[in-house]
Amino acid sequence: MAKLTFKTDNCKGCALCVDACPKGILRIATDKINKKGHHPAECVDMEKCIGCASCAMMCPDCIIKVER
Repeated sequence: MAKLTFKTDNCKGCALCVDACPKGILRIATDKINKKGHHPAECVDMEKCIGCASCAMMCPDCIIKVER
């Protein structure tokens, strides 16, 4: 199982990672706001993550770290 880590305070909520995820397990949090005033990305089911790193490659701000 892979592990995703998000630097949520740097996320601008662009949702490019959400669109890139082949498993559909990422979303933009509607109940959280980071220090920049954006809704950050989050993983809703870490168990389903396959560690492909598509989300991390797509992120323009490099806020996602994938560990396999």
